[in-house]
Amino acid sequence: MTAEVFSDTVCRLGEGPLWHPLREELFWFDILDKSMFAKPLNGPERRWHFDEHVSAAGWIDQDSLLMASETGLYRFDIQSGQRELIVSLEADNPVTRSNDGRADPWGGFWIGTMGKNAEPGAGAIYRFYRGELRRLVSDVTITNAICFSPDSPLAYYVDTARGQVMRQALEETTGWPLDAAEVFLDLSGQDFGADGAVTDGDGNFCVALWGASRVDCYDHAGLLISQVKIPTSQTSCPAFGGLDFKTMFITTAGDGVSELGAGMTYAAPVANAGRAEPQVILQE
Repeated sequence: MTAEVFSDTVCRLGEGPLWHPLREELFWFDILDKSMFAKPLNGPERRWHFDEHVSAAGWIDQDSLLMASETGLYRFDIQSGQRELIVSLEADNPVTRSNDGRADPWGGFWIGTMGKNAEPGAGAIYRFYRGELRRLVSDVTITNAICFSPDSPLAYYVDTARGQVMRQALEETTGWPLDAAEVFLDLSGQDFGADGAVTDGDGNFCVALWGASRVDCYDHAGLLISQVKIPTSQTSCPAFGGLDFKTMFITTAGDGVSELGAGMTYAAPVANAGRAEPQVILQE
């Protein structure tokens, strides 16, 4: 399968695509340009600009998002453009910023941080759940691939610098991690990097490969089952959306390359449908 352009807006570092199931529109970010965009399948594109890096979001309700920035998690009002701090995130550390993040099936939100210049080990992965922010993983260089299985209590994540996609068992009723994570895919030593990821409705793991111009999808056993080709190399993150969730949206990055179409956001029809991202629940 080959993707086509969904938005021709060029992002220096496109990331964090999120299909809002109530609004039926895609939200995504340009981390380096400190911007967020939104666009329905048929309609005009909107853009918000901020005074700090923003990178990922989950939906709270029809009119608000939980948005991750370099200093905190904010409730963002889509209509007014105003935001309210929910909890600080490494606000006292000027070296780091937020990166990859996604809501989990329990109404929590996982968010990774990293050094603004990819300083080794500067980042971490956190979970925000019912008002509490807890650090789960430390010593991460580039946090990515945070996503969750729809049919079993499992989380996935990767440190792109190491290249090993980890699979983490979660407690069934609360979603907190159990025991140690295990290696699900070993992509170390490749000439590309594992970036953002999402699971489809069957639990297959679909990961953007930075430097490889594609999204690869793997089954539960780690076997490659399909690929979505992108006409530019710096593929950053996939998300499912559209009215039947049979569209894969893919962000890319234009920073540092002169390729035609680099930094645009793409869409491709897929055989295995995804599903709506879980709603973020702020409090009990």
